[in-house]
Amino acid sequence: MFGAGRCARVIGPGLTGLAAGYGADLLFADPRHGHPVAVFGRAAAALEQHSYADGRAAGAWHTAALVGAVAVAGAAAERLARRAGPWGVAATLAASTFVALGGTTLVRTGDRMAAHLAAGDLAAARALLPSLCGRDPHSLDADGLARAALESVAENTSDAAVAPLLWAALGGVPGVLAYRAVNTLDAMIGHRSPRYRRFGWAAARLDDLANYLPARVTAALAALCAPLVGGSPREALRAWRRDAARHPSPNAGVAEAAFAGALGVRLGGPTRYAYRLEIRPTLGDGPAPSVADLRRATRLSRAVQAAATVTAALLTASLRCRGR
Repeated sequence: MFGAGRCARVIGPGLTGLAAGYGADLLFADPRHGHPVAVFGRAAAALEQHSYADGRAAGAWHTAALVGAVAVAGAAAERLARRAGPWGVAATLAASTFVALGGTTLVRTGDRMAAHLAAGDLAAARALLPSLCGRDPHSLDADGLARAALESVAENTSDAAVAPLLWAALGGVPGVLAYRAVNTLDAMIGHRSPRYRRFGWAAARLDDLANYLPARVTAALAALCAPLVGGSPREALRAWRRDAARHPSPNAGVAEAAFAGALGVRLGGPTRYAYRLEIRPTLGDGPAPSVADLRRATRLSRAVQAAATVTAALLTASLRCRGR
């Protein structure tokens, strides 16, 4: 066990790195040009030209090669940072966390969608929807766009904010960068289109595993923060317990059900993608979400992200003081 003084020296860089990464995301959001995640995406697409085959083994190799390379690069960066002292570690963790986070861009996009819908500008709302999710926007009316945006805000509060913060706490620089690589690959190839049904299987299952704990932390924090948007913690927990398991995703359903309960709305129903139509189960009780509910959802997302930062900081302090 560490003494109090040594414990403070060990946890200080971790806490500073997490807080600085979260603060940078609040201030700057995602860079519009030269984002490292976009660079990774281009590299993954280039590798796919050589690695693609219509089978799970090829997809597993593709996923392992890319995620492994990012994890090794992150571990090397962390080792180099240690040579610069504790604050070198803090700076490297802050930069990595900032790169992995996308929570501020998420809520800003949700707010822009709400503004377009409130103004009755469906063309602008449909043009914006691909920034939030992969659904076919042309088949959606105003109500459908509001529901799609709210479901995306709920799911991506976990994927783009809570999960990176938890993986930064649990795995440091290599952990948070590897998580972002996994989540990016899932978005690229982890869907059930004819091309990726088998090739993307490994990426999708790895993303399910990486997001299992973060999705449940997101749901718990959504319940905790529900009163801040006029919602009910009890209803959030009730919807989570009752409805989440019916969703086809083991993680998205958890976050979406908790948000639905917290906001007092009903999510789910027919969901059209470019390559298929899904009939999703109903999540939560109450009316279909309105523009006002979408705005409440973005406020809830901001609150959950702040609470997740505190949770990750406490986790960092606990793990590092125990000598991990």
